[in-house]
Formats: sequence, structure tokens, C-alpha cells
Amino acid sequence: MLELSSPRWGELSDAYGSAARIPELLRQLSALPSDDGSSEPWFSLWSALAHQGDVYSASFAAVPHVIAAIASSPERVTDVYFHFPAWVEICRHKNGIDVPHDLVTDYFESLSRIPALAASAGEKQWNAAFTACALSATAAAKGQHELAEALLVLTSSDTVGEFLAWSCDR
Repeated sequence: MLELSSPRWGELSDAYGSAARIPELLRQLSALPSDDGSSEPWFSLWSALAHQGDVYSASFAAVPHVIAAIASSPERVTDVYFHFPAWVEICRHKNGIDVPHDLVTDYFESLSRIPALAASAGEKQWNAAFTACALSATAAAKGQHELAEALLVLTSSDTVGEFLAWSCDR
């Protein structure tokens, strides 16, 4: 995992150019902050690293840190901790983006931890959004990118109900 103090962060890119500010945002994850859609550090992480379906070299360096935060206390994390790596991997696949050579091993090894971490979060109560994100991250980690994206769409009971009605009408 790329150390947060590494000068390499300044060489990586995000949506705004240099990713030099990303390590400070990732340090904040050690406190396991939740996300209400506009909370920090998540708002800035999403804006910089998964901007409108685009991902960047720093996105791949950040994912192992997010997964390490999950591993620190799987029963305390919120859905965003699984949503973020799922979305980065979905976008990487959809856009045909290569992970930088020096980040490949850490990125894919961290993704491989997701199924076990999702199982470790089984002690907590799962709402629909958490369930969809944990399953999406698991699917993305296993190379099932289209299923992973579909699961993210099914985060509300309205959407699930609409899908079931559509499915029955087929």
C-alpha cells in the first residue's frame, strides 16, 4: 500500500490535477467517519477520485487505504466504505483504464479482501443501501462488473420494487 507520506502522491493525478492532498483525506478515514452525502472526507474523496464516472491514478492508490479502514472495524463502517472501491473498480473496467504498474499488486490484492470483509460486517444490521454496496463491492472484486453496477442501482426499496414489477411483467 502506498504510504500516505510518499512523495508519489504528488505524481498521481485526481480530477483536479495533482493528488498531493489525497493522503490527508485518507488519514481521516482512521476515525471511520460516516457519510451523509456531503460529509468530509468522503465528499472530497468522491469529487477528486471518482468524479462523474471518471477514475484517476490516485483512485487506485486510495482504494487499499479505504479497504484497510474497513478491515480496522468492519462492523462500524457505513455503506460508502464498500461503495467507493466498488465504483472505482466498475469505472476502471467500463473505461478501460490501466492501473499504474507500481499500484497494480496493492490495488488488486486489496480488492480480493472485500468478500471476507463484507462477511465480517455480518454482525451489524444491514439496510438496503449497505447490502447493495457490500454485494456490489464483492461482485466487482470477483470481476462481475455489470452485476456490481446493477447492485448499486438497487439501493432503494422503490428501485427494487420497480425492478421486481418489471421482472414479473416480462
